[in-house]
Amino acid sequence: MKEGKYMRGIYFLDRIGIPSSLAWGYIGILIFMMGDGLEAGWLSPYLVEQGLSIQQSGVLFTVYGITIAISSFLSGVLVDFMGPRKAMLVGLVLYILGSAGFVGLGITTLSFEGMLPTYALKGLGYPLFAYSFLVWIVYRTPQNKLGSAVGWFWFVFTAGMNVLGAYYSTWALKNLGPVNTLWSAMVWVLIGALFALVFNRGEKLNITKSSKGGSKLKDIAGGLAVVKREPKIALAGIVRIINTAAQFGFPVYMPLYMESQGISTSSWLHLWAMIFIGNIAFNLLFGLIGDKFGWRNTVMWFGCVGSAIFALLLFYSPQIVTGNVYLVQVIGVLWGGCLAGYVPLSALVPSLVKAEKGAAMSILNLGAGLSAFVGPGLVTLFVGILGYTGVTWMFAGLFLASGVMMIFITLPAEKNEVVASVINKEIVNAK
Repeated sequence: MKEGKYMRGIYFLDRIGIPSSLAWGYIGILIFMMGDGLEAGWLSPYLVEQGLSIQQSGVLFTVYGITIAISSFLSGVLVDFMGPRKAMLVGLVLYILGSAGFVGLGITTLSFEGMLPTYALKGLGYPLFAYSFLVWIVYRTPQNKLGSAVGWFWFVFTAGMNVLGAYYSTWALKNLGPVNTLWSAMVWVLIGALFALVFNRGEKLNITKSSKGGSKLKDIAGGLAVVKREPKIALAGIVRIINTAAQFGFPVYMPLYMESQGISTSSWLHLWAMIFIGNIAFNLLFGLIGDKFGWRNTVMWFGCVGSAIFALLLFYSPQIVTGNVYLVQVIGVLWGGCLAGYVPLSALVPSLVKAEKGAAMSILNLGAGLSAFVGPGLVTLFVGILGYTGVTWMFAGLFLASGVMMIFITLPAEKNEVVASVINKEIVNAK
């Protein structure tokens, strides 16, 4: 009887797109990212209140963003080199060491010199833990279910970091205080690691000797070998940067713009939360749609074109519907949903190569990391010249440009179909 329920459970998970052998890992990522994300909404103003300058806070988070980008890139290559479980364990250790140093040596003494290297070390941790699991999913999921599987990954990743982490920190700051809240993050991270590394019994990957040899060490050092053999992966990496550049760029100026339109800071924060709730729901939906409608088509039309349209509507809606915050929130949810239209990239990119899927995912993960400071950087460079309106149109233009790039990111089978279609038309015309 128990065995029958167990088999039905496995069937259900596989049917909805979650690889049953990795199911505990998804729960682990959810809990891990909840611990990692609990500081996102309040740490910077807290540090400034405690005596750090705005410039020091900016440097701290810039360095943190750089280490996130480095770790995001290394995740896929290290999975090929040592396997996903060991790569995730390395990420966990780096996170714990960095967090303990940041809180114990930096925060409690308010030493900027202590904060900078330890927070940078912490930044190496979560991408290596989470994105190594994403690569594990890519290796272990049949291609016809891959879009759904990565959709579920981004569902739990975003739900943990941007929703559960935020709600938990709201409670913890009142009841535990800022410093103890930061210490408590490590408890959640360890619980998540318990699920992802111990309870999760996912099969080991068959890593060949060649993938463990000198060529992989060169990939880690040079990092771009796979791009030379398949330039479409580099193009996909640029698309991935554009995907979340506005997500990191909008908070730099949108609160100020919204306030000028009569929308308070608290209303803006609620709007931002609604955007991510929409993003979470659509992460899963577009993973399923991608498997049916086609990964490239989903990214191109829902992700690129949709994000451009709703980014502009999000900007102009406060002017059009003065005082109607609820309608602005609906548009925000739809924009967040369209950002999730890029989810099938995580299925498309590793499918461009027969081997070295980890290296291909490293380029995609690098794009995810780079967007964390490319977005704010673009705002800093151009807001003085273009203003709020011009910068918003710039982000919309980038979304559309990524759609043009997607035209050229085709799977080998799709390319052959296009060529065959052209040949058939020529034959018909010749007759």
